[in-house]
Amino acid sequence: MSAVLNFKSHLSELFAQALREVAPEIANDGAAQTEILIERPKLAAHGDYACNLAMQLARPLRKPPREIAQALIAALPVSDAIEKMEIAGAGFINVFIATAAKQRVVSGVLQAGAGYGHIHLGAGRKVQVEFVSANPTGPLHVGHGRGAAVGDCLCNVLHAAGWNVTREFYYNDAGAQIDNLMRSVQLRCLGITPDDPSWPEAGYRGDYIADVARAYLAKETVEADDQHVQGSGDVADAEAIRHFAVAYLRREQDIDLRAFGVNFDVFSLESALYSDGKVEEAVDKLIASGHTYEQDDALWLRTTDFGDDKDRVMRKSDGGYTYFVPDVAYHLDKWRRGFTRVINEQGADHHSTITRVRAGLQALDAGIPQGWPDYVLHQMVTVLRNGEEVKISKRAGSYVTLRDLIDEVGCDATRYFLAARHPDSQLVFDIDLAKSQSNDNPVYYIQYAHARIHAVLTQWGGDRSTLLHADVGALNNEYETVLLQKLIDFPQVIENAATELSPHLIAFYLKDLAADFHSYYNASRFLVEDEAVKCARLALIAAIAQVMRNGLALLGVSAPEQM
Repeated sequence: MSAVLNFKSHLSELFAQALREVAPEIANDGAAQTEILIERPKLAAHGDYACNLAMQLARPLRKPPREIAQALIAALPVSDAIEKMEIAGAGFINVFIATAAKQRVVSGVLQAGAGYGHIHLGAGRKVQVEFVSANPTGPLHVGHGRGAAVGDCLCNVLHAAGWNVTREFYYNDAGAQIDNLMRSVQLRCLGITPDDPSWPEAGYRGDYIADVARAYLAKETVEADDQHVQGSGDVADAEAIRHFAVAYLRREQDIDLRAFGVNFDVFSLESALYSDGKVEEAVDKLIASGHTYEQDDALWLRTTDFGDDKDRVMRKSDGGYTYFVPDVAYHLDKWRRGFTRVINEQGADHHSTITRVRAGLQALDAGIPQGWPDYVLHQMVTVLRNGEEVKISKRAGSYVTLRDLIDEVGCDATRYFLAARHPDSQLVFDIDLAKSQSNDNPVYYIQYAHARIHAVLTQWGGDRSTLLHADVGALNNEYETVLLQKLIDFPQVIENAATELSPHLIAFYLKDLAADFHSYYNASRFLVEDEAVKCARLALIAAIAQVMRNGLALLGVSAPEQM
């Protein structure tokens, strides 16, 4: 048997073979698609895994589930991974994994190293993840930070699950917001401040606008990841100011994102969709599809044909397009680029656009499947200090920036806290907790566990490569049994996080793993006289440290060797 064994997959294969023997007519019926569910019981007394296949077969076979369960067990191929099986309740099959099989995970982890936990779920298929996608009108705020953390961690998880991931950033360099930005910078260039009565109500008031104006007047050259512009210093040239301001703030975004450990493969501009004719092409296709109509001097899309609660205006009476139209054109472009899977990580305020964008894509009759693309929406972030909400940043003028958090609590804590809850839940970012060196701070708690292991291995001072061949037969107490199962679970956690688009599951797992290790550490001695026991325990904690590093890497958090 392989040193690294995905017991859940192994058991699924065994029960599939048993199904072919017990009920070949069902096993061979492609339309039936009998799903073999292998789950972890809540109680350890119920075994390591449970299968409800017998209960699923009761109706089609017209037999009692317990009788079917007995037949399945009898037909199950022999495996040295299984110690015993029991039939429980109405017909559940509880499976107990052999201790020796569990113990082999230690050498499996040490041998696989940074690759342990990686699976082939995606089979190298392409997936594009769009996230952050903030218009360059000011510094990134904590909401953008949550999108950056969730989106980047999701990309890491999908990569670990075998997908070929492209990270994409989409933004607008034109329109009303950019016009307001240009005007705000122009006024600052003229020496007019937000305190002046002439300052426009929609103007941007943060100190960063003055920074942009000074750089423009100084004719600085600005290089962002996708922009390269030099300021002309001409206060009357609105177009030059607009280009410079966009490039300057894109560079600021790049600086913040790099400090946050986030990088992108592709940048896409909304304006390019217009200049390249892609918006007009999409509109023409929608008209040709027969799903549009004219009413009140406007062009409407009959989105009610595709599940929307009412039809939507595409082209307003003034000739301008509503905001979801370029989104439809943009996603048609994604589809044409070969991304049969696309995931958009956005703020919850984008919820209303999902139905109309999907309706528009269906109306194109371009072969795009229903429910495409996928969406992950994150809720708002509330920042607390000393128990009170923090709302103002001098640099931004009206909100807490991502850089504020990174500067105050560090990249590790910021990333962990912003990614560690389900995106659809409200998030309270407690600055005091994130900075604390206590067990209440999950980042510190996990990193401290890793540092503790490093300290033990350093004190031992032996050749760590020899631990790969340690006799792990002595790993059989209650703490070690729990930790072995935790290591076994890691690939499944990655699969669940990738399948459910929920990277916070990695954070939950690491916190639980750290708690189990700390309990083990407090109850055990590692550098004991018995050489076999010592090497077995050192091999186990070395494997735990490896999995911690692997999991923290998925979250973009460091694994320090000293605290």
